[in-house]
Amino acid sequence: MEMVNYGLIGCGMMGREHIQNINLLPQGRVSVVYDPVRELAESAAVLAGKGGAAAPAAVAETLDDFLAFEALDAVVIVSPNNIHVAQLREIVDKRPMPILCEKPLYTDPADAAVLDKLFKGYAHPVWVAMEYRYMPPVAALIEQAEQATGGIAMLTIREHRFPFLPKIGDWNRFNENTGGTLVEKCCHFFDLMRVILKAEPVRVMASAGQTLNHKDEEYDGRVPDIWDNGYVIVDFDTGARAMLELCMFAEGSEYQEEISAVGPKGKIECLVPGPGRFWPEKLGPAPVPQLIISPRAPKGPITMDIPVDPTLLEAGDHNGSTFYQHQRFNAVVRGQGGVEVKLSDGAKAVAMGIAAQESAATGQAVEI
Repeated sequence: MEMVNYGLIGCGMMGREHIQNINLLPQGRVSVVYDPVRELAESAAVLAGKGGAAAPAAVAETLDDFLAFEALDAVVIVSPNNIHVAQLREIVDKRPMPILCEKPLYTDPADAAVLDKLFKGYAHPVWVAMEYRYMPPVAALIEQAEQATGGIAMLTIREHRFPFLPKIGDWNRFNENTGGTLVEKCCHFFDLMRVILKAEPVRVMASAGQTLNHKDEEYDGRVPDIWDNGYVIVDFDTGARAMLELCMFAEGSEYQEEISAVGPKGKIECLVPGPGRFWPEKLGPAPVPQLIISPRAPKGPITMDIPVDPTLLEAGDHNGSTFYQHQRFNAVVRGQGGVEVKLSDGAKAVAMGIAAQESAATGQAVEI
């Protein structure tokens, strides 16, 4: 297959980021889009045509019309979290093909078994969009962590960022739609814990809540219940432990994500800035991602800049990771390589988030 024709379900902010990155692939194009909000779909179709430089994508009226579109080789699902499973079922039942599904894979714990059954024996690749793995500074840490630490004993991930952005229908303001902040936002970090430590979780302890954000908002008489900060500690089957620190009212931070791994030989860290479009112009250029290696002997940190291609920075808010993810998925669809973020990876990240939500709500550790 020389060219992969993509269909996109969900044309909001993240859907547009997917389109912009598919546009950068020499062997990919978005041929059809679907969103129940017609204006969003039409705007996304123009973007898929590179803003008018090429023919726009087709706009499907319904999901059935979308799945019946002839020039369709792979689907990208970028819809609200709580409808992923229903849309996955539609694809499997009506037009089986390669799928890239945004995180979280599901929000209801019962859906883990549903998806296992649905995809048993499925003949096409399915990739879960855990793109944080592919941020250049994070990828550098993953590659060098074992050598720098001598075997990780402690892993810490800190995200200090802006509040949840507005979404169509305000769906991301309520736990029933998102699965909760520790699922919606933090499944990325639970996935990173498993990847960095090369281990599986056995116990989750969390404290989290809603301190500042969205309390003065009201939608159809309801006040948002989505959490905006928390700590999560995870014990792993190797004896390593990891901690997540999340704060969503810290948009004044220089770096949005800070990851550190420590072992008997030393420490390795990466520092990742937030979206460049949020960086104040008065402060000059946005921060450059960094990798820092701090051996125990001889002492003295080694700091390296890990710059990201400006073209990729302009194509989204995730430090180029969406492009690298699509580059790999595109290759798999064309028969080269294998799926790197499997359904099982997506499911395990959600299970960790659900356990963290339960632990924070009950005050009890949750065994996995």
